[in-house]
Amino acid sequence: MTASEQPAAKTDRAHDVLRAERRSLVRMFQPRTVAVIGATETPGSVGRTLLSNLVGSPFGGTVYPVNPKRKSVLGIRAYRTVSEIPDHVDLAVVATPASTVAGVIGECVDSKIGNAIILSAGFKEVGAAGLALEQGILERARAGGMRIIGPNCLGLMNPMTGLNATFAHGTARPGRIAFVSQSGALCTAILDWSFGEQVGFSAFVSIGSMIDVSWGDLIDYLGDDHNTEAILLYMESIGDARSFLSSAREVALNKPIIVIKAGRTPAAAKAAASHTGSLAGSDAVLDAAFERAGVLRVDTIDELFGMAEVLAKQPRPRGPNLTIVTNAGGPGVLATDALLLAGGKLTELEPSSTSGLNEILPGAWSHANPIDILGDATPERFAQAVDIASKDASSDGLLVILTPQDMTEPTQTAERLAALALLGKKPLLANWMGGPMIRAGEDILNRAGIPTFAYPDAAAKAFADMWRYAQNLTELYETPLPSTTSDAPIRREEAAAIIERARIAGRRLMGEVESKQVLAAYAIPVVSTFAASTADEAVGFARQIGYPVVLKLRSATITHKSDVGGVALDLRDDAMVRACRPTFTTSRSRSRPSVGWCCCTASWARVATGAASRESSSSA
Repeated sequence: MTASEQPAAKTDRAHDVLRAERRSLVRMFQPRTVAVIGATETPGSVGRTLLSNLVGSPFGGTVYPVNPKRKSVLGIRAYRTVSEIPDHVDLAVVATPASTVAGVIGECVDSKIGNAIILSAGFKEVGAAGLALEQGILERARAGGMRIIGPNCLGLMNPMTGLNATFAHGTARPGRIAFVSQSGALCTAILDWSFGEQVGFSAFVSIGSMIDVSWGDLIDYLGDDHNTEAILLYMESIGDARSFLSSAREVALNKPIIVIKAGRTPAAAKAAASHTGSLAGSDAVLDAAFERAGVLRVDTIDELFGMAEVLAKQPRPRGPNLTIVTNAGGPGVLATDALLLAGGKLTELEPSSTSGLNEILPGAWSHANPIDILGDATPERFAQAVDIASKDASSDGLLVILTPQDMTEPTQTAERLAALALLGKKPLLANWMGGPMIRAGEDILNRAGIPTFAYPDAAAKAFADMWRYAQNLTELYETPLPSTTSDAPIRREEAAAIIERARIAGRRLMGEVESKQVLAAYAIPVVSTFAASTADEAVGFARQIGYPVVLKLRSATITHKSDVGGVALDLRDDAMVRACRPTFTTSRSRSRPSVGWCCCTASWARVATGAASRESSSSA
């Protein structure tokens, strides 16, 4: 049986609940042997840089250059084809012209190589001819069960083992963040930035055009990787949406998935298409999909890495209320604006908090949130104010802002704040503003697990994003509600009461009227439905609704009413309603149903008024 003939449950990874394919990328990230196809000594070439990176950063495996014109490359014996390599190859990295790649992949499949990274460009991003080349590659790969990253990518690094299968300059530092990007050039920029900021990675992947390995595959792998604590994605197109959403929903419960999605504007979407040959998709749809999958979307690269740091170091907030403690009014105002614009709220200080702050602060303090403790605040005053604010039951998190005024002691204040790194499971963020004067204090806070921000507005927005992320996770397995133009409030208490009555009665199923009452309580449009116990009541409700109407048997014991003839469609006058009797089904059911009908509008059922209507009427 071919792959195309297999049942959907075996070929669609969105349905692979047992994750039969989950570990299929292990040898991609942890190869024991690597073949470099297109290895060369030409200065400045991809093949030379790739081979140099692999042998210059030992990963515990063997590297085999493949070049049909040379006996050795960089002093390492070379082979004409992969079939001549005297060892089983786990990973082939291809850096040959696009026109040759299909043939190369065919040779790899014949040699039982299970994984490949195609660095070469010139495929679907250049048009129909390139797309045809991709299809040829994919057909050969699937015939041999090969997994492929790329084409048109930088490659991948596993800094935890030292693997550098890229043509980037340098190898990423080991760390706990996985970074996956659809842009290879962005990868090189982030990599260079990471060296200066001392940021490390558990995996560093350029995914390219996603001919095979998709976001979902990588999220599955990284979700199982014990070295990865957070997953960052730079995305231009979502690709296999079902696989992405299925994987993200599962992994996001345990590890933050943070995405920056390019292509929001028409011009950017067009640029993305020309870059990787991928369509950007509807931005509003993607926003909704990310939210339902528990994925946090951010707008800038700075936010991408800032949120990874925050979520790795601090607990998620339980609500949107932020308390700001500052020694300068202006930065507090900026933080407030950013917080509210991002969907957060300022904590309304409880009377006990206000009285406690009155005891330890000068009379000129702000007496509100943001808590301005004035420019001459000492480390002791900072610590006392933060301690009181953290105990406010209305507060869900704290932001401490320090500006280096003449009497300020940034380092000593940081030392006092470091002792309060975890405030009753509430997140604590810090903004030490300035330059060299505050660097030592920032280092102390970072070592204590308190995320620091260069600007107060960035810190406040980070808190709001944390709250949004926490909400996404809370709602991850709740049923999404359809959008509605109604301003009707959500009546959760009413819905809960209906459900509770059914539980008290010992019922596992609710009747049609009850079910629709629950839906209506959540502002979900439902067909108008009324419970009638007599023929006169049924006629009265039918007139209220307006003919034609539908009658259904109202029963606590019969679930499928149509199975016992308990549905009458397209009733157009009083006589037709009166002709229906709720007792006609008793002879066809094992237990006596509750006597009565549900009367509802027939507008939804008009398309079904043919045979079904005649059957119901004849049964009646």
